[in-house]
Amino acid sequence: MGLLRSVLALCLGFVVVCLVVVPPAVAKFVVEKNSLTVVSPESIKGTHDSAIGNFGIPQYGGSMAGTVVYPKENTKGCKGFDEYGISFKSKIGALPTFVVVDRGDCFFALKVWNAQNAGASAVLVADNIEEPLITMDSPEEDGSSSKYIENITIPSALIEKSFGEKLKKAITSGEMVNVNLDWREAVPHPDDRVEYELWTNSNDECGVKCDMLMEFVKDFKGAAQILEKGGFTQFTPHYITWYCPQAFTVSKQCKSQCINHGRYCAPDPEQDFSKGYEGKDVVLENLRQLCVFRVANESKRPWVWWDYVTDFQIRCPMRKKKYNKECAETVIASLGLDSKKIEKCMGDSNADSDNPLLKEEQDAQVGKGTRGDVTILPTLVVNNRQYRGKLEKGAVLKAICSGFEETTEPDVCLSGDVETNECLDNNGGCWQDKTANITACKDTFRGRVCECPLVDGVKFKGDGYSSCEASGPGRCKINNGGCWHDSQDGQSFSACLDIDGGKCECPPGFKGDGVKSCKDVDECKEKKACQCPECSCKNTWGSYECTCSGDLLYIRDHDTCISKRATEVKSAWAAVWVILIGLAMAGTGAYLVYKYRIRSYMDSEIRAIMAQYMPLDSQTEVPNHVSEDHA
Repeated sequence: MGLLRSVLALCLGFVVVCLVVVPPAVAKFVVEKNSLTVVSPESIKGTHDSAIGNFGIPQYGGSMAGTVVYPKENTKGCKGFDEYGISFKSKIGALPTFVVVDRGDCFFALKVWNAQNAGASAVLVADNIEEPLITMDSPEEDGSSSKYIENITIPSALIEKSFGEKLKKAITSGEMVNVNLDWREAVPHPDDRVEYELWTNSNDECGVKCDMLMEFVKDFKGAAQILEKGGFTQFTPHYITWYCPQAFTVSKQCKSQCINHGRYCAPDPEQDFSKGYEGKDVVLENLRQLCVFRVANESKRPWVWWDYVTDFQIRCPMRKKKYNKECAETVIASLGLDSKKIEKCMGDSNADSDNPLLKEEQDAQVGKGTRGDVTILPTLVVNNRQYRGKLEKGAVLKAICSGFEETTEPDVCLSGDVETNECLDNNGGCWQDKTANITACKDTFRGRVCECPLVDGVKFKGDGYSSCEASGPGRCKINNGGCWHDSQDGQSFSACLDIDGGKCECPPGFKGDGVKSCKDVDECKEKKACQCPECSCKNTWGSYECTCSGDLLYIRDHDTCISKRATEVKSAWAAVWVILIGLAMAGTGAYLVYKYRIRSYMDSEIRAIMAQYMPLDSQTEVPNHVSEDHA
């Protein structure tokens, strides 16, 4: 890993194919370091180098002071410290705890994970052999390691064996060891613009690291575009390719994994040449993404690369069998890029000659100056220094911001709020209904997303890029639910129905798909109405008119003609019945009123008589109809 160029060997069947980059004589791997200063005790006071771990979150641009401890048990940290009743949590007001563990017996990342769970703020791994410092990398992902690698949040570093022995000796002798980890010079800051590169891959089926990379690109897109639009950064994407040795260029393996006669290759995504996608599919998409960046850069919009990559991940994944040229072109068109320029940039993949763009990429993989070779995917390079740590938005943004000269940092480095307004440009490449003024483009902290909207309580469903359709109750209120509608001669018709979850169905008198068209049905020509011998038919828009000859009257419900005289007789009898019923109701009402008045009069007379013969003290005189002359 230190002095030799990475060689990828794929052993499938009985053939071993070695995909090589360049002659190993020029290969080198640079270990990124930070300073570790011992403040006390006096006997080991001084500054030492430490190699930044390739996982966790280094505090780029900052420093951290702490007290160093060395556990009496589980010194290699391969088991959980809680099994030994050990805790590294700092007391209130005390310095953070840095834990020294010995190298060996388990992965570096597992040691750091166990220490983090026990409350450590940082981990120093003491080497067990005398050698130059190396980079502690995360292990190959499997079911167990992937559970903790992505959750490591504390920084870690490897220290030399001799320095580690001094630290452990001072600690075991009872002395207080205070140190300061300094990342402020880990990324140089020569000017007011940061230049950074992301070495990536379009393959989305390579396991945990691919998932981590895809998630990072989505999360970091908004901040990256703000930095680029403001002129604070210059970003460049890169893609690693290998070449096939001359002796194997005609083999099945090289033909399936390489383009341009073995010059540019990528591993088979499924590691199986007999099924799924081939390595050359990945190379072609990598090349297309490079050309997207180049064409976007020529149009002064280099940040569109982030939109293309994130949209391609969403719309064209391998697992849905959409990882192809056709799907890529729909993304290119949605972002307003020139597909012909991109096609021209890609060149002929079958030509027995160099592809200028991929040749540049292979040359760029070789380390220059203080930067080492790029051999690990993904790799981030900031101001020509390889970033070490977790590929996570906050950690990477901190590393980039530490590359600015003091007082030149953009606002995004000083605040967590990143506002974007990508929907103003080509509607962000998302679906839009200009008539109804509805869009699927939505600005978020992570950049724009294409997501079908919710309008007046009506939810739109679709992919957000090429289609969104109203669904559910009330959908017909929004642009007629996307269904056909038309008006003519003061009449309006719509094919939208708010039933069965919503559907488009031509109204009676029309036929068609209900979405794009509904044509008027000629009931007369198709003999769907006015079939009686005396009928004559005339077609109207959305309906028909039927008339009868002579004095006959048309009855629509029965599609027949009847005599007007019969109708008049029926109408006369109906009038008679109405009058009789009216008289009966009037008589009944009069009788009820009469009974009520008689009853009231009788009640009044009875009360008057009773009042004269059985007077009550509290009863006032009740008037009656007896004359006062008879009293």
